[in-house]
Amino acid sequence: MPNPQNDPISARHKARRLAIRRHTQRRHFRFYTRVSGWTFIQNVTTSPISWRAEHWVLGGVALLLTALVGIVIPTWASATRHDPVPTPYTTMALDLPQLPPGAEADPTIGAYGLDNAEPDWHVVTVRAGQSLSDIFHEQGLGATELQRALDSQGDASALRRIRPGQEFAFAMDASGTLTAMRFERGDATRVVLHFGAGDVTESTVERSVERRTNVAHGVVTRSLFYAGEQAGLTDAMVLKLANAFGYDIDFAQDLREGDSFSVVYDDVYREGEHLRDGDIIAATFINQGKRYTAIRYTNAEGETMFYTEEGRPLRKSFLRTPVEFTRISSTFSTGRMHPILGYMRAHKGVDYAAPTGTPIRAAGDGKVVFRGWKSGYGNFVVLQHNSHISTAYGHMSRFGGEQIGQHVKQGETIGFVGMTGLATGPHLHYEFQIDGVHRDPLSVTLPKPEPLPATQLAQFRKANAPLLARLKLVDSNTRLARAGN
Repeated sequence: MPNPQNDPISARHKARRLAIRRHTQRRHFRFYTRVSGWTFIQNVTTSPISWRAEHWVLGGVALLLTALVGIVIPTWASATRHDPVPTPYTTMALDLPQLPPGAEADPTIGAYGLDNAEPDWHVVTVRAGQSLSDIFHEQGLGATELQRALDSQGDASALRRIRPGQEFAFAMDASGTLTAMRFERGDATRVVLHFGAGDVTESTVERSVERRTNVAHGVVTRSLFYAGEQAGLTDAMVLKLANAFGYDIDFAQDLREGDSFSVVYDDVYREGEHLRDGDIIAATFINQGKRYTAIRYTNAEGETMFYTEEGRPLRKSFLRTPVEFTRISSTFSTGRMHPILGYMRAHKGVDYAAPTGTPIRAAGDGKVVFRGWKSGYGNFVVLQHNSHISTAYGHMSRFGGEQIGQHVKQGETIGFVGMTGLATGPHLHYEFQIDGVHRDPLSVTLPKPEPLPATQLAQFRKANAPLLARLKLVDSNTRLARAGN
């Protein structure tokens, strides 16, 4: 047998393998040099613990293997799962008893649920500035359907006088024809109009409404609204509180940090759900150390207003401020540098800065004697209240609905804040005249109203004694709590 070491073919193969190895080593010398020292155990005394290249490579391999195991094992488990064998059931036919002789099935029973099924209502919430015509247009309904709805109502005020937040619901068939419409007529009555081929029929549902009484107390720190929020009152209820005391307190300049209030009010609930804010029943307000009381009461003439503890109406002959929550940008002065004309001239009124469009209210009952444009004052309205007193309102953006010669009630909107005429920003210029002489609206003495007659006064005190006791208890508890702190 030939010796493999002496076999020339084997020798050539061996030399070829050695040549390939040397070539590979020379070509990949850098790689072998870099990985020759790889190890998982580092000498922490000679080098800090750190991730090296081999750790990143091997860590990535481990993560890949983990992912593969997570995918393969659940798939294998699902493949080896055996669904349970369904349990067999036996069906048997049972004979029903026969109807008594002469008895027949009522065909209306099966159709009863279909005939009385609730329509598929599409509910729409009224947005600010919308009319019912706008809502009908958005629903793809024309003026004909709107007119049919209005004509079906003897008193269509619930449809003509809609307010933001109010809901209307519409039901239509597959062709888009209006079949029914739903709305609320007052808090307690829901109305459904059914639109037939020839006429519109109405059905009503009476809904349960209740008023729940609450008590709140607040201390003014940042603002009246912030104090109301801390006391759990909505902004709307805070405005009602301010309006109740608006005859005695000028919230634009009289409010001070530390002023406090206690209020008994109610919320309106319908079928257990909160519907809206109710009314202030009674309240106290301590402003700069002076205590004011307001009690809601309906007198013998059916007029509801706020009274003091003594039974004297809080409503004065004139409002102290004819706009809600503004700052005074300019006071009454016999000499003021006019911001536009640039020279000194008397400022015969008070300027209340407010956003454009803020309602301007009549300061008292009176007759419109001027309504139009007046140089410098822009849109201008003058009210004559009696033979001695008149008030004037300038820079309006637009007028209210009153006309010259028309009588207006105290608090009625006669215009809206603007900056017509000579004005640097939106505000109301308000003047107060007695016998033709301009007086400072902020300091003029207003006459006190007459108290309730003696017969009504006794009834008033009897009816409101529990309310006053409740308010005094809240005030005293609050003082004790503040003293304890």
